[in-house]
Amino acid sequence: MFNLILFGPPGSGKGTQSQNILDTYKLHHISTGDLLREEVKKESTLGLEAKKYMDQGLLVPDEVVIGMISGKIDENPEARGFIFDGFPRTTEQASALDKLLEFKGTEIDLMLSLEVPEAELVKRLLHRGVTSGRSDDNEEVITKRIKEYHTKTAVVADHYNTQSKLVNLKGDGDIETTFRLIKKEIDKYLQPA
Repeated sequence: MFNLILFGPPGSGKGTQSQNILDTYKLHHISTGDLLREEVKKESTLGLEAKKYMDQGLLVPDEVVIGMISGKIDENPEARGFIFDGFPRTTEQASALDKLLEFKGTEIDLMLSLEVPEAELVKRLLHRGVTSGRSDDNEEVITKRIKEYHTKTAVVADHYNTQSKLVNLKGDGDIETTFRLIKKEIDKYLQPA
């Protein structure tokens, strides 16, 4: 089983490249945002627990999210592997994910971090705001999101770097060029399906 974390600041192309990876390698996608919405909709025990926090505008505790990830992995025993999206966001979450995967007899094999200069991120996000109607369509909000990423989330990259699992990739090329770089790294572990 091959497990991948695709990482990078807002606007780095994670969504687009995740889809390319899913299509090429037939991995299962674990998006914590989607998982939370799914479990709440199903009114599962974990979903009801998560809803209590979400209704108050609070972050759902890590153990609840980890429980949902565990369930998703168990639902897909035939999976070639998983791509993690939106998780982990802290070193505590990374450690919890590592423990969960170890318990299931697997691990994170690779973390790919898309590196894009801030000026390019701002340009992409402003364009995305105009074309998709997303809320991150002004420079102040965008700069704040990028800064938040660097101060809070980038430490997760350090966590996997100490395990020699982090590969930084230039993510400011076009979609095809960036995907070729991603594919070159994944092909060391897994061939396209």
